[in-house]
Amino acid sequence: MNTLLAILWKDLVSEWRSRDRVVAMALFAFLVVIVLRFALPDTDPDEARRLAPGLLWVAYVFAAILGLNRAFALELENDALAGLALAPADRGFVFLGKALANFVLIGVVQAASAVVFGVAFSLDFWPIAAPLAGVVALGTLGVCSVGTLFAAISVRTRYREVMLPLLLLPLLMPVLLGAVSATTSLLHEGRVPFAPVQLLVVTDVTFLIVSFVGFEFVLDE
Repeated sequence: MNTLLAILWKDLVSEWRSRDRVVAMALFAFLVVIVLRFALPDTDPDEARRLAPGLLWVAYVFAAILGLNRAFALELENDALAGLALAPADRGFVFLGKALANFVLIGVVQAASAVVFGVAFSLDFWPIAAPLAGVVALGTLGVCSVGTLFAAISVRTRYREVMLPLLLLPLLMPVLLGAVSATTSLLHEGRVPFAPVQLLVVTDVTFLIVSFVGFEFVLDE
């Protein structure tokens, strides 16, 4: 647990000092939203509301991938990954610390992106802010759990910026299916059905367990 908290604190403090990852993710997400808005200039409000969940998660996922690509950037310098491998604790807690830091940073960007998205598409997220935050948190947990694992795998490869999306996007299909379905029901009906939430929870738990156990072997490679 001390290892988890130490890595979480280190990542958050480092990001607070530089802010390079959060700023890059935020700018990218904002640009994606603007491009999507210009791609649908004549869409009526009902059509925009129908397309909004999928478009919102497109911005979220691509911004998250950009941030995950930089998750181990500091550790790559001076072979600090070897230092993580030598940490006197289960390496699964190293993974949890990195994944939780990614979750916090991506969550900050998602909150800002939701505001920009609502303004761009004339949508009022405030009445459903709490359940929407819950759905986004479940989806982001799945993205961060498996994304952190594959970020550690791809960071030592020559084409890591390309490798991570190729490895990650196919596995995110159940996460995106549940997240988009739950967001759609929330925007149209004001409630979240049980089926997509169940899919998100099962997927998140599976990804967390597999990543927690598998991270032991990733640091050895």
